[in-house]
Amino acid sequence: MKNIYLFTFLFFFNLLVAQNSTNKVISISFNDLTREAVLQKMETEHGFQVYYIEDWFKEDKELISGNYSEKPIKEILNELLKKTNLNFYLENNRIILTKNSIIYDKLPENYFNNQDIVNKTVKNPIFFRQFDSIKKIEQKNTDNITLIGKESTGSDTESYTLEGYIKDLKTGKPIQNVTVKVKNTKNTTSTDNQGYYTLKVPQGLITIETETEEYKRVSRKIMVYSNGNLDLQLKDNTNILDEVIVKGRRRQNIRTSITGVTTIEAEGIKNTPLVLGERDVLKIALTIPGIKTAGEGSAGFNVRGGKEDQNLILLDNGTLYNPAHFFGFFSAINPYATNKVDIYKGSIPTEYGGRLSSVFDIISKNGNTEKIAGEAGIGPVTSNLTISTPLVKGKASLLGGFRATYSGWILRSLKEEQLQKSEASFYDGIIKYHHDLNKKNSVEATFYYSKDAFSITSDSVYKYSNRMASIKWKHTFNEKNKGEFNITNSEYKFNIAYNSNNPNAFDYGYKINETQGIMKFNYTLNDKNKFSYGISSKLYTIDPGNFTPRDPQSDLNAITIPQEKGLESALFVSDNLKINKKLLFDIGFRYSIFAALGASTQRLYEQGKPKNDATVVGEKTYGNNEIIQTYGGFEPRISMRYMFNEDFSIKAGFDKTFQYIHLLSSNTTQSPTDTWKLSDLNVKPQNGQQFSLGLFKNIAFKDLEFSLEGYYKKSNNILDYKTGAQLLLNENIETELLQGEGKSYGMEFLIKKQTGQLNGWVGYTYSRTFIKTNSKFAEERVNNGKYFAANFDKPHDFSAVLNYKFTKRYSLSGNFVYQTGRPITYPIGKYTYGGAEYTLYSDRNKYRIPDYYRLDIGFNIEGNHKLNKLAHSFWNISIYNVLGRNNPYSVYFITTKGEIKAYKTSIFGIPVPTITYNFKF
Repeated sequence: MKNIYLFTFLFFFNLLVAQNSTNKVISISFNDLTREAVLQKMETEHGFQVYYIEDWFKEDKELISGNYSEKPIKEILNELLKKTNLNFYLENNRIILTKNSIIYDKLPENYFNNQDIVNKTVKNPIFFRQFDSIKKIEQKNTDNITLIGKESTGSDTESYTLEGYIKDLKTGKPIQNVTVKVKNTKNTTSTDNQGYYTLKVPQGLITIETETEEYKRVSRKIMVYSNGNLDLQLKDNTNILDEVIVKGRRRQNIRTSITGVTTIEAEGIKNTPLVLGERDVLKIALTIPGIKTAGEGSAGFNVRGGKEDQNLILLDNGTLYNPAHFFGFFSAINPYATNKVDIYKGSIPTEYGGRLSSVFDIISKNGNTEKIAGEAGIGPVTSNLTISTPLVKGKASLLGGFRATYSGWILRSLKEEQLQKSEASFYDGIIKYHHDLNKKNSVEATFYYSKDAFSITSDSVYKYSNRMASIKWKHTFNEKNKGEFNITNSEYKFNIAYNSNNPNAFDYGYKINETQGIMKFNYTLNDKNKFSYGISSKLYTIDPGNFTPRDPQSDLNAITIPQEKGLESALFVSDNLKINKKLLFDIGFRYSIFAALGASTQRLYEQGKPKNDATVVGEKTYGNNEIIQTYGGFEPRISMRYMFNEDFSIKAGFDKTFQYIHLLSSNTTQSPTDTWKLSDLNVKPQNGQQFSLGLFKNIAFKDLEFSLEGYYKKSNNILDYKTGAQLLLNENIETELLQGEGKSYGMEFLIKKQTGQLNGWVGYTYSRTFIKTNSKFAEERVNNGKYFAANFDKPHDFSAVLNYKFTKRYSLSGNFVYQTGRPITYPIGKYTYGGAEYTLYSDRNKYRIPDYYRLDIGFNIEGNHKLNKLAHSFWNISIYNVLGRNNPYSVYFITTKGEIKAYKTSIFGIPVPTITYNFKF
């Protein structure tokens, strides 16, 4: 006891003596030194002894300069340490540094009578013994409390902002939708798609907790002194089996205000049997209600009654104009390098524009920042390898993926004779760089390239390619303001080479290029208002076609269609407005404007007459970058959600959109040789409006999600074509085009089960899509100006994707699809005119080809789940079209000896077994 009294006396005596040291005046100057070097300079020149832990300065490499003449040491130290989380205490010639906390040398007034002052002022007093012979202070934190921010005297702030990133401990990937909360309070937030969060926290000692289904819960005690940063790393929750492909977050479908949005995570699709055993995120999308394709092997998508060109396909914010390989059998997206795909088919966020029907936002994976990792697959048609490596451990990574095909054998096995004699090959590659520069800045850069080549005959070669480059910088201004800056460039081109030895040999090429810049900001005004706003602009450059004879003596003439240019820009803003716990609005406004640019020569046609060569009244020439015509419009985007309880909500939405670019195609489905046309003096932009309404219900104890959505859509200036239209190498393409109206409506039902032995989903859609091209001129009317079914109108669409796990390693998967046959125009008779016999056809698309249905099954075998092994393997044995259904791809008619004969073509008329091997390391 005497020792305690003696120590207390000596301690307070030393504190009393130390009072004069705070007023000591010194002169010091330094140039481009670290803070640690400045402290050492104080020791050398002024006889101070500085106590600290060397690790505190390990990452502080900032070089600073200063010149102080006859300044108090306290003032110099405050300036020196103000950008750090270090405090200091002066005692005689000793400078004692502390991390975060303050050493108090006196108690506040009325300390023993006012408990509030005690709680507020003396938060976490730390007392140090005095040492004369050592330079380091060893400090133990027995309670594992993390200190956040820097304590300051006299502060009366009661709450601060905590921010940080949450990542996967094993892979270093950011984790989105993690709930972060302060224990025993209502303070809650969640991470964004970069794993970033901000959270209001009270001053003092608190506990931070995380919640997510896929990762183990983390609880961390922290002492909050000011605004600060807390990064967390989560471990996999290995007890959860997640084999569902369409992956929702718990109650996420109930809580958000957006209708018609689906997320497909690439990691989960390995168990679904697909054609030739290939993982394919875009083919999985076809099993989602409201998304269809015109036929098996088709390249495009029809979303809620929209045409193929009305879908915006994005890869890391860059546009892909033809995301298909191998006649549309495979998507051009590498599944091993893909993180997820967000599909918007109802309420489209205001940051997206330029398409009427949907947005496919494909986000690639970030590389592993901790170690070299990869994934590979060997299948009957393709092989795939993706590798990532850390560049700066914990901060920067590089990911590369490559896929190539050896598909000749599959073509030779098809029933179609023309395809049996053809050849095809493709490859694609992606490189992605990601770097978290610091807590407030991160950079991503992606480069993608794909190329296809195929030959239907021995003397012709078709080639087409996609190229995309993007760079994104994300910056956090403060706890309320975040910004994102994107620059992208996309190019799509194709070439047809006819290599015959006769004079008719030629080369034909086409190219479209798009460069875009986007600035987007997020501002959290308060708990009820979260704003998103920004500006975007893109420049289109199209080379519509050049035709070059190979033989100089050829009778063929070289043709070059003049280049098209256009500039599309937009302003957008939206507010996620929370009225109360039940009612949520997302109110957005977008204004877009498009300018068709020269150089160009535009035909002028007589008003009130059809556009043809006979009605031309003149031409107008425009100089380089001169504005030919401008179009624009206001695009409101409004959605709402009313939540009856935690497991049941109703949503509604209205969207208006403009589209200034059009796909020209004379085929039933999208093909690699389709071309794009910009709006100009004679071709108007498309526009559309969609109303949607949905009911969403979860049954938590069964882990079931139900949704029922309805929509009605109207479109204007939809492109159609005159009979026998010539679309390629036509300088006056407007004379072949018709612009009409479209309408579509439908109901979509989906039930999903995400966990358990049996999981998957079942979807059903009833929908109709009609087009009308009406004009007072007969040559511009189809079906006498009445509505007719679109080529992709399929009223009934049913799909079921199910997976049953026998054990953790063995599972059986099934995929069943049924669709109404698509419309077709039939010959219905003959007639004689002018002494010649002609075929009489029905109204356009009055009849239908036979219905489509298909069953696929797959057996999945995972390698053992040992943690420490070179690679984790996965086998998929699948049979595509188990029933051997000879589904018609198209029906066409040929007149032979005066008789009209119908012929049916199909792609896979027999079961197709495949074995695919995948492994991760």
